[in-house]
Amino acid sequence: MVTGIVAGRLAVVTGAGSGIGRAACQVLSREGATVIAADNNYEAAVQTIKTHTALASGSNAVGDHSAIETDVSDSNSVQHLVQTALKQYKAPPTIVVNSAGITRDNWLLKMSEEDYNTVLNVNLKGTFLVMQAFAQKLTEASLPGSIINISSIVGKYGNLGQTNYAGSKAGVVAMSQSAAKELGKFNIRVNAILPGFIKTPIIETVPDKVVDKLLKMVPLGRLGDPVEVAELITFLGSDKSSYITGAAIDISGGF
Repeated sequence: MVTGIVAGRLAVVTGAGSGIGRAACQVLSREGATVIAADNNYEAAVQTIKTHTALASGSNAVGDHSAIETDVSDSNSVQHLVQTALKQYKAPPTIVVNSAGITRDNWLLKMSEEDYNTVLNVNLKGTFLVMQAFAQKLTEASLPGSIINISSIVGKYGNLGQTNYAGSKAGVVAMSQSAAKELGKFNIRVNAILPGFIKTPIIETVPDKVVDKLLKMVPLGRLGDPVEVAELITFLGSDKSSYITGAAIDISGGF
């Protein structure tokens, strides 16, 4: 018998090929969920399923874990994700994690319109498309659900060289709070998580001296681990957080 705080539930995680998305798949699966790993990089999503033992051993009541190639910024690709999930599992996921995100950093005065649009299309529009598509299926099926959207602490405080990224992540918070107000009557909860500086592929592109400077602003004095964010995601996906919706929760070591 599968046990855990999300036992027997179906979860879809975007950006599942690395970082917080991959960790979310691991922890959700450890806590009993069946996971659909969605990522623009299909091979990375497959690796998330294949090479992580908490996932690889999973065969729950809902069915086996799966990987689906998805470009969240493309509505056709998102619809393909939804239809594939429904076909394979005969029901929509009741846990939806929007973790897909990219950066295209540059100074405001040097940023290209293309880099601005690319980041907004993935981080903000992509979150909207996924949230809308799965919320639609949950309401049609009269199922309760939990949508967890990954924002960023820089959406709250801003950051040098990230006017596009910070803007997109601030938008995720306001969008989540608005969606929570609309979807509450359907018993669908929507929350945003604002990670600080986490050990992910994105942070690996930052020069060491910049990371050292950032860590001086973190009271806990270290980078976060993706699993620490994944534990919060899993809590928000479970009934243990049944009265939490419209929240924006920092997980930043006190930054």
